[in-house]
Amino acid sequence: MKFRTLAGVPRTRPPVPEVSLDFAREWVEFQDPADDEHWIRADLTWLCSRWTCIFGRGCHGTIEGQASTGCCNHGAYFSDKDDEKRVRKFAAMLTPEDWQLHDAGHDAEGKLRFSEKVPDDDEKRRKTRVVGESCIFANRAGFPAGIGCSLHALALRLGLNPLETKPEVCWQLPVRREQQWVERPDDTRILVSTLAEFDRRGWGEGGHDLDWYCTSSPEAHVGGEPMYQSYGPELIALVGRPAYDELAAICAKRLQLGLVAVHPATAAAQAKQAKQAKQPEQAGPVRRRDAGRAS
Repeated sequence: MKFRTLAGVPRTRPPVPEVSLDFAREWVEFQDPADDEHWIRADLTWLCSRWTCIFGRGCHGTIEGQASTGCCNHGAYFSDKDDEKRVRKFAAMLTPEDWQLHDAGHDAEGKLRFSEKVPDDDEKRRKTRVVGESCIFANRAGFPAGIGCSLHALALRLGLNPLETKPEVCWQLPVRREQQWVERPDDTRILVSTLAEFDRRGWGEGGHDLDWYCTSSPEAHVGGEPMYQSYGPELIALVGRPAYDELAAICAKRLQLGLVAVHPATAAAQAKQAKQAKQPEQAGPVRRRDAGRAS
């Protein structure tokens, strides 16, 4: 796979090695135990991988030189009015101590001003504003409360899961959920929810211009547990608890039997870890057998 710079100049590899986007994957389909008209189609290769978010601990960011803002550079697109309304509720709770751009997020009368219309968008979508190099909610390097999403930090302060306070697109990434009604040969219809990896292609043509992206990088496949476990709350929010419990049981069984199509980024990360584990600890000076003997 070839990568391009923002200027469109071809390059043969990204700044940090990533695996190819084309490799074998294992999929499973099953009926939602809570709804016989709902089926789940899941990418086991992705959900059984050891991907984990490494923001603030090795993330290179999607734009060169902007590691401190991770993948927040273009703002968050709201899925609907309810999504924006929910975020507005929590944004109103942010203080200047929580939110570096608190002043920029309010107008002269003190009203919240964190979102805007997407220019030239036929769907008339809205998104969070971009201030400087990134999303208005992203705290930058040097802020006393630390870098990262102010809405995420607010959730932790309130004892909530960050998926409750952040725009839906932010907590869903890098899981890609697609839903489609499918008509079967016997004229019955089912809703199929597909859970897959949101890789570079998920961003459209511009995805190949990202300076770095985590899902294909072995550097991000270092989680202490499989992704279906570490991303459990998000997956439950996407398909419901009964379907998630069934998915988790399938993933656990598949790993127990041995996954055939392991994510290559996970395989590369584990191979590196195994190699490092085999390396002997650095020894002291080598001593000759006859050291100290009289000549």
